[in-house]
Amino acid sequence: MFISEDWSTARISDEPEFLAPIHNLTTPVGREATLSCTVSNLGKYKVAWVRAEDQTILTLHTKVVTHNSRISVTHDNLKTWHLRIRQLKESDRGCYMCQINTSVMKIQQGCLDVYVPPDIINDDTSGDLSVSEGENATLWCRATGHPTPRIAWKREDSKPIILRKGPRQEERVETYNGTNLHFWRLDRKQMGAYLCIASNDVPPAVSKRIALNVNFAPSIKVPNQLLGAPLSTDVHLECYVEAFPNTINYWVKNRGEMLLNGSKYTISETRRGYKVSMQLVIHNFTVPDIGTYNCVSTNSLGRAEGTLRLYGQ
Repeated sequence: MFISEDWSTARISDEPEFLAPIHNLTTPVGREATLSCTVSNLGKYKVAWVRAEDQTILTLHTKVVTHNSRISVTHDNLKTWHLRIRQLKESDRGCYMCQINTSVMKIQQGCLDVYVPPDIINDDTSGDLSVSEGENATLWCRATGHPTPRIAWKREDSKPIILRKGPRQEERVETYNGTNLHFWRLDRKQMGAYLCIASNDVPPAVSKRIALNVNFAPSIKVPNQLLGAPLSTDVHLECYVEAFPNTINYWVKNRGEMLLNGSKYTISETRRGYKVSMQLVIHNFTVPDIGTYNCVSTNSLGRAEGTLRLYGQ
């Protein structure tokens, strides 16, 4: 009986054993992953790699069984067996078993997580949007990736995002986090280009530019409505316009014809977003130039004008 027990113990100790656990891996898509299985006392037995999800045999000892050309197997002194998967795909995500074909099969398992950088879903993300001032609007952004991407919003011009929750509740933030960006009763100051930025710590982060246009009729401010100037000098008149879409702007004198660029008048404008500065320079100011000047601005939503009265000193 004593001899029998010794012989049984010897048989058990001669069986293969796993020397270390298989380490789980997290690897970006497109890279290479290697799962390692270390076995002692392999003897006459063989090692196989099997995909746990569907029990697909990938390799058997030194041979690759699967038709997947991205998979290979190598071994080191018949102790460590490496399953290599090149050019990782999302479909490679899952658990893999290292099996030894003993009478009671020995199995060890390691899992592979394939990280995928974010990608914005254009068909499920806002396009450029035009809204009338005072209306509500929502910009939305969706992205794929693993782990699930985070969505953040910023203004392209780096100005704060203005958010309103009521007539007197206004909040300004550099970044807004969330898939949907809501605007309550839009104001012209909220017009601009917004960036939807998707990130999940797997580079690169991606972004999409979305233009939010706020439409409103022109309004005009005149800084100096009454202006006196010495004769024989150049006189500068200016009006400030706010409007969107873009306006057609012009000057008239004494409700007459439109003034044109030439030796007498220099007409120019400076446009910045929805704001326009209209300038009129009257060269060599004389008595006939005294009178009323109107700056006029029109777009598809309306018309506005400002009045300046010019007299000689």
